[in-house]
Amino acid sequence: MRELDELLERNRRWAESVKATQPDFFKQLSKQQHPKYLWIGCSDSRVPANQILGLAPGEIFVHRNVANVVVHADLNCLSVLQFAIDVLKVEHIMLVGHYGCGGVRAVLDGARHGLVDNWLRHVGDVLQKHRDAFDIIDTTSMKHARLCELNVIEQVVNICQTTIVQDAWDRGQKLEVHGLVYSLFDGRLRDLGISTHSHVTLAETYVQSLARLGITRGSF
Repeated sequence: MRELDELLERNRRWAESVKATQPDFFKQLSKQQHPKYLWIGCSDSRVPANQILGLAPGEIFVHRNVANVVVHADLNCLSVLQFAIDVLKVEHIMLVGHYGCGGVRAVLDGARHGLVDNWLRHVGDVLQKHRDAFDIIDTTSMKHARLCELNVIEQVVNICQTTIVQDAWDRGQKLEVHGLVYSLFDGRLRDLGISTHSHVTLAETYVQSLARLGITRGSF
């Protein structure tokens, strides 16, 4: 059997089993989606948003890229962000990194992988911004974990500084942005303490989240 045929057979069995236990599942799923959450995470195949949160299809809107980066020139990510906020009216944006991220490791190792190295320069910028915090960390594993965390924090700031989020807040739309990191070792999400719902609270929340990691910084 071709590999694709096997996947199609798996799909058939899954669809039949769902219909057997929930006859109206696909009828309901085919209606307009109304998710409350937007997940922006890493493309890593080990980090599936719905499964991690225990949510059914249709309950979370998802955008993924290598190393969960939010760049103001990335029209793909910005389009997802605008559709989620302006059309779907999500109430929560979750920027989710994960420990063991290959993109973060490539930045720390200085390894070359081709075109993706240009994308990962954004993570490299995070490393350079917080270089002092890395110089005092002894082990490679701890450096990697810290960069995973700091990358999440900085990407949350990037989300909040987009015109899309700024405009939503200006018009009084209910919207919160959160930064979390996922552990492949125990399946748990860790709140990094950078959750904000307005322009006013962003700077203070940023400083507090860094302080929880033992980093003192005046502002972003």
